[in-house]
This record gives sequence, structure tokens and C-alpha cells, in this order.
Amino acid sequence: MAGPSARMLALLSLLQVHRDWPGDELAGRLAVSPRTVRRDVDRLRGLGYRVEALRGPAGGYRLEAGSDLPPLLFDDDQATAIALALAVAPASGADVAESAARALATVRQVMPARLRARVDAVQAVTGPSGTRTDPDVLVAVSEAVHLREVLRFGYGEDETPHRVEPHAVVARNGRWYLLDRDLDRDDWRTHRIDRITPRMRTRVPFTPTPIPGGDAAAFVSARFKGSAVDDVWPCTGSVTTTVDDAQTIAPYLPEDAVVEQIDGDRCRITLGSWSWDGLAGVVAGLIVPVRVEGPDELRGAVLELSRRLVIAAG
Repeated sequence: MAGPSARMLALLSLLQVHRDWPGDELAGRLAVSPRTVRRDVDRLRGLGYRVEALRGPAGGYRLEAGSDLPPLLFDDDQATAIALALAVAPASGADVAESAARALATVRQVMPARLRARVDAVQAVTGPSGTRTDPDVLVAVSEAVHLREVLRFGYGEDETPHRVEPHAVVARNGRWYLLDRDLDRDDWRTHRIDRITPRMRTRVPFTPTPIPGGDAAAFVSARFKGSAVDDVWPCTGSVTTTVDDAQTIAPYLPEDAVVEQIDGDRCRITLGSWSWDGLAGVVAGLIVPVRVEGPDELRGAVLELSRRLVIAAG
């Protein structure tokens, strides 16, 4: 090693990789004596790192979480990932824009020039989010999920009381949702976390109930589509159109639309919605001439919508 500083950084990097390290193995990795390893560990402790000594014939060391945040060591990919995550953090919906900007400035300042160039090349313009979630509330709800602890909170402007078993926190389209089992209603519910006002901790544990379908994100998505469990629209239909390449119209369709080429110049577009009337509105908004392929419920809804549009146009 070039010197104590470089050796300490190498030691810290090793301690962050594995939880337990035998002292002799650390000494071998660093090409120093066990006594030198002990001195470097003491220096790390002086900087705020909690390095515990392990008992046993060979002894060893373990890096524990500390009461304060000491200096951290990241490789190039980790540092770039952290910087980019901080850059787009405001788009998450959590009210951390100012804190994220300050953290990004701190990380960027200590980056080597080669990494700063990579981060600066990504000009993230996140735009305003429709809602802002208090990070303290987000943390409190997430802790209840992690601890498997019954959560009490007020919901909405009138702070309607709820008592739930929290199962998962799900981020969706710039908002944060709690997926929970409502104890008073004996049913699965989703609650927007920006509308939650947590009450005092209950410290009441619960045994988690298996989430229907096994996937929290898919279950929340299904509820937004009006489905009980499966992440599918309750009303699905298809139309056909004449186009040389199906992919040319894909960017102008709803996000979950399925486009497939039927033959040389025709393609099928499969769409979904809450209701047949809603699906007819989606079809009416397509940018290309289409013909309803089916089912009959969609064909009838399109006819009814066309009559209403004729009346609306006078």
C-alpha cells in the first residue's frame, strides 16, 4: 500500500463488501501485519465507523451501523447511480426536492472529473409532481410495513380514522400508495400516502396475509383498472386499421395498448378500459381510421357514442 490513507480506504472497502472478516485474511488482502490492521481499524473508529472486533481463535472485524453518518466509500458505478437517483428524486412525489438537490451538490463536489462529466451529461428535467408526500409520513408508513405493525391514521381532509395491517408501499405515476388490509372493513384497500395522517404507534404486531396474486404492484395496478385481483381491464376490445408499420402508431396509443401486424398493411390494436363507454371514448380518440373488430359490446358502445357526438355537434 502507498500509505496509511490509501490502506485505510482499501480496508474500508473490504469491510463494506462482507459482514465478517477474519483478521488474518484482512492482513493478507492488504499485505500488512495483523498489528497494522488493528491500528487502521482504530483510525476508522476515530472517523466515526463502528468496527466491531469478533471473538474467536482467529479474531476478526465487522462493520456495524453507526449513530452518526461517517464518510462513505463508493465505486464509480455506485457513485453515478446515487447521483442520478438524486437528480430524478423530485419526480417520485416525495417532498424531498430541496434535500435531494443539496445531497446531489455534495456528492457531485467530491466526484472525480470523469464521473462528474457522466452525471452532468444527464440533464434531468423532472417537472412538478401533482402531489407531494411528506417524507416523514412516508418513512412512518414504511416502518409500519417493515415492522409488521398495525397502523392507525386519519385519511383525507376530514381525517377519517382507519386501522389497518400495512403490507406494502407502492410508487405509481408520481404518487405513493399504501396497500393494506383494512381491519374495520375486512378488505384489501389502497390509500394515498399524501392523504394519510399517522396516529401514535400501536406497537401491535400482525401476521401478514398473502397478497392476492402475490405481487403488490400488480395488485394495486389491478385495482386502478377496476379489477379485483388480475392486472387487466374489465372491458377489452380490438380494432383494425390500415398502416404499413404497426410501430409507427404505437407512440400515440395508450400505454398498455397492444399492437400487432395482421398482414402487409393491416394491424390490430387491442385496448382496455373501465367500461364499454369508456373504451368507445378511447377508440374515438385514436389518430387513425379504424374498424371495430369486437366484441359486440364495444361495437354497440361506439355506435351510441357516435350518436351522442352527432347531437353534440348540432
